Amino acid sequence: MGLFDRLRGNDNPRVAFIGIDGVPFSLLDEHRDEFPNFARLADEGTAGAIDSIVPPESSACWPALTTGVNPGETGVYGFQDREVGSYDTYVPMGRDVQATRLWDRVSEAGMNATVMNVPVTFPPQRNVQRMVSGFLSPSVDKASHPDELRETLESMGYRIDVNAKLGHQEDKTEFVEDAHDTIEKRFEAFSHYIEQDDWDLFFGVFMTTDRLNHFLFKDYERDGPNKQAFIDFYKKVDDYIGRIREMLPDDVTLVVASDHGFTSLDYEVHFNTWLEQEGWLSYEDDDHAELGDIADETTAYSLIPGRFYLNLEGREPRGSVPEEEYEEKRAELKEALENLEGPDGRKVCDRVVEREEAFRGDHEDIAPDLVAIPAHGFDLKAGFKGHDDVFGVGPRNGMHSFDNASLFVDDPEANIGEADLFDIAPTILDLMEIEYERAELDGASLV
Repeated sequence: MGLFDRLRGNDNPRVAFIGIDGVPFSLLDEHRDEFPNFARLADEGTAGAIDSIVPPESSACWPALTTGVNPGETGVYGFQDREVGSYDTYVPMGRDVQATRLWDRVSEAGMNATVMNVPVTFPPQRNVQRMVSGFLSPSVDKASHPDELRETLESMGYRIDVNAKLGHQEDKTEFVEDAHDTIEKRFEAFSHYIEQDDWDLFFGVFMTTDRLNHFLFKDYERDGPNKQAFIDFYKKVDDYIGRIREMLPDDVTLVVASDHGFTSLDYEVHFNTWLEQEGWLSYEDDDHAELGDIADETTAYSLIPGRFYLNLEGREPRGSVPEEEYEEKRAELKEALENLEGPDGRKVCDRVVEREEAFRGDHEDIAPDLVAIPAHGFDLKAGFKGHDDVFGVGPRNGMHSFDNASLFVDDPEANIGEADLFDIAPTILDLMEIEYERAELDGASLV
């Protein structure tokens, strides 16, 4: 064993994973001339569209992708989760993820992992080689471990995230410039540590793609004024993927994936307003502002994205639905959701999933009773104040989709087929020849 092998940990095959948050496969596949590096990766390896998870929301998706298990095991169902036996809610962070992450398995196998900008990883773990947390981290200083990483990133002007508020402006020029600045710093940092070449697993995420999609995706799909700016940004992403691929040594397999797809947004659907109008939800007074203000007679309430909870006796503090009526009430709500139409006459929900269909594990106690998967164009919101109408239009014109997530594996022997997000973790473990119990993961290896 040579010096480099000792520095890395051992001589197992290695993996570099690059996340492209929210990038739909069709975008890359239908523009092969504009994105030649993605096209080359697909032609020389394996690529295809995969399904996301229920619900297709980044805060739930990244824990699932990095563990290979569903939210019933990770304990993270969305951007906002509720406390057990309470109406209190919280924003899940890294310590709330209850399942074993890929990089934990790498460390347990005596290998090194560099983890950069993955959502739902704050505060940074200290049992890995190096980590800078992603989305929702307060600062580079607090999000980085060890000190060497923090000092290097600060010297580069590294940024955790874009300034999404700029996307609310009618003129998107400043927002697009900020997105370019952010992803340029991300690529500079990724390149620095990829070329340092002392890791067994490199796991980095470009989240700026998701941010851009939220404010420019309809321009791309429907020939809006910012379509060329959108394409130009993705040309930069394509260039970065090509340059990263060139940097990697021969013993490294590149895996590129998104956590969900994307589509144009036509209407925001304020479901708690709908529940209130339909008699499912009521409040203690007119100044209601949060979940804790719902009245005792409430039958159901919603949290984003499209999660519905019955106000069940014995589970909710002021539960009004007797356990013997649970199935009947849930079926009634499911039917109402399935029949709900938007202002244009289209069905709002592509399908409505019952909890036992989507969630299994030790953390089912906070699982929603129903999850609505939106039809393309309907962005499912909740909100406990500020919306008099069920359907509205906000500053965003792009939304997440369950279908059409992206997966590229730089291995022609990989078989993507009918894959979904849960298959990525076991695929990486197999590529690295790390042993695991197949029954403990919800996905299956594609290699």
